Amino acid sequence: MDSLIHSLRDITIRRISVSEMDNNVYLLTAKASGAQLLIDAADDLPAIQAMLAESAVDTGAEPKLALIATTHQHWDHVRALKELVEATGARTSAGVDDAATLPVTVDAPLEHGEVQNFEGFDITAVHLRGHTPGSIAYVYRDPDGPTHIFSGDSLFPGGVGNTQQDPTRFASLLSDVRERLFNEYPDDTVVHPGHGRPTTLGAERPHLEEWRARGW
Repeated sequence: MDSLIHSLRDITIRRISVSEMDNNVYLLTAKASGAQLLIDAADDLPAIQAMLAESAVDTGAEPKLALIATTHQHWDHVRALKELVEATGARTSAGVDDAATLPVTVDAPLEHGEVQNFEGFDITAVHLRGHTPGSIAYVYRDPDGPTHIFSGDSLFPGGVGNTQQDPTRFASLLSDVRERLFNEYPDDTVVHPGHGRPTTLGAERPHLEEWRARGW
């Protein structure tokens, strides 16, 4: 099945679902340069490698995996990370507060607001505290269309990520999601979560107060 979900002006976005946890693995490819960013090497190295092979048609250049980015430390999002690093030699990134827990050395521990520059596109790290201490959403601003947010397990259709019924963690995550995503980006912004189907900020915005009231 074709993994291509968006062909934008400067990049393509591909997605596959892997494992019994329905983890999403995303691949961004610069059309002009072939530079690639993979988000969450969750599981199933052969499936990830098949998506990388499929992406060769997305660029007129030689595709090159420049960075493997991890949204957060949880085991189901990193099961293929070590193998993929060994197979490709790609650099890695993760939130600075989750980096030490990953099964590989993190080359770029990211603080909130840091920008990763690729040959043909940029990605901004947005720190969303609560699901894990160092959860990071990766944000791509399309020059000709909606912004795309790769939210990991911090924002889904219908609510924020699991905070194990901890009111302090929930308040932190909801506050960060509200201030750093909903207050920063418009309604047509596409949210690509760590599991399941995408949504938009506009579809979720009316429910923020409902989420706060219910506590999850």
